[in-house]
Amino acid sequence: MFDSVLSAVLYYADITPDKLCIADDRSALTYSEYADTVKKYASCLAERGIKKGDYVVTEACQSIEYLAIELALQLIGAIFVPVEHNCGSSKIGLFAKKTNAKMIISVKDPLLSDFTCITYEGLLECFNAARPMEVTGLPGSDDVSEILFSTGTTGKEKGIILTHKNDIALAQNVMYGVEMEKDNVEMIPSPMNHSHGLRRYYANMYNGCSVVILGSVMNMKLFFDNMDRYGVTAIDLVPAAASVVIKLSKNKLADYKDKLRYIQFGAAPMPEQDKARLSELLPNTRLYNFYGSTESGCTCLYNFNTVTPKAGCIGKPTCNTEFIIVNDDREPISSSEANTGIIATKGDMNMLGYWQDKEETESVLENGIIYSNDIGYIDEDGEVILLGRKGDVINVGGNKVSPEEIESTAKLFPSIADCGCIPVEDSAKGFVPKLFVQMKRGEEFDSIKIRSFIASRLEPYKVPVYIVETEKIPRSYNGKLLRKELK
Repeated sequence: MFDSVLSAVLYYADITPDKLCIADDRSALTYSEYADTVKKYASCLAERGIKKGDYVVTEACQSIEYLAIELALQLIGAIFVPVEHNCGSSKIGLFAKKTNAKMIISVKDPLLSDFTCITYEGLLECFNAARPMEVTGLPGSDDVSEILFSTGTTGKEKGIILTHKNDIALAQNVMYGVEMEKDNVEMIPSPMNHSHGLRRYYANMYNGCSVVILGSVMNMKLFFDNMDRYGVTAIDLVPAAASVVIKLSKNKLADYKDKLRYIQFGAAPMPEQDKARLSELLPNTRLYNFYGSTESGCTCLYNFNTVTPKAGCIGKPTCNTEFIIVNDDREPISSSEANTGIIATKGDMNMLGYWQDKEETESVLENGIIYSNDIGYIDEDGEVILLGRKGDVINVGGNKVSPEEIESTAKLFPSIADCGCIPVEDSAKGFVPKLFVQMKRGEEFDSIKIRSFIASRLEPYKVPVYIVETEKIPRSYNGKLLRKELK
């Protein structure tokens, strides 16, 4: 239906001009007002020399202005290069140099003499006097829309090149996956320089819905004020933010059990205790855990708010996604619990490649198929079962064991705050599980009790041979377990 997110916004500005489009901590705009804002920013940027094909590095903010600037760049035909909020000058300069950026837009002047820099405040001065740019053409589906820089799991910064076709396919995967209705009002506190938050925003714009951007989940009063003010029907959360909301809001989420249609989670695994608590508070709400990456987006969705959830299940493929299980030579296999392989995905959502890195691109992308580093299989119900990352999955005497399954089970033990599982060599079985546990404050570590608890719930070969206490389980900013640090 649309070739770009911009096309969708302009369309809905014509047919539903007075409908709420987007709100942030300071203001709210209808579709008509938002489209006008986009056109005015496009005029400002064009006056400063930005033209089709230029790269513009933009510091992310949880604001309407930031997202309007992205669409303004689309209107011009320029390429959006977002960087995290409060990104240091040296890092901004690095991204600008890599992309030969025509301009840097930031909160504060980064003082980089080699580049044209403008602050949000400086751009606002032009905006207030600007006339909306006339729409004479819209981006094509195959035009590059953005480059998202990600460090991934290797620590190497990679620029993921995405086209407007990718953005639309990603939006559709989210929209149809969560069964988004036309009157959806979704609150998104996730950082908008990351693919996670951006793609939830894209999905709502594609469907003509309303988005409420939240700066932080730490302010519970603002969180629930927004829920009431805008009639929020859906929320997007990363697991770390979900844990904060559960802790700070106590039981208040239950007041919205008949109003919240769904919450979607991603970017890291959800702790089992948080899943259980949310299911208890919101029995009628669809609680989606999604599987994906910056390279291919939301490719699988699973509603874990069910009576009998499957261990390791990440759901069924989204509408534009085909899942393929392959062997180490990238040859498709007929997968099963006894015949696992590498997870690969095919579809219009897959990235174009990595910016100026042919070798890295070829390591994961071939003939439009993205090959992950994850091991799994497709079960008899057509659902994808994820065992873990290649190298993390534990081969115990020929049995493939998911470290995530062990961790999820261990976290049900009342005294454990967090844990992480890794493989260690064993002379008889090849490898066996070793579990590191972080106890809750004031709780005593007892490996025998923990092992007995796990053994009552898992098959014998999955029970950790070694269980040791650690002061802190290493995790990234968004909650991902840093398994290499445990190793």
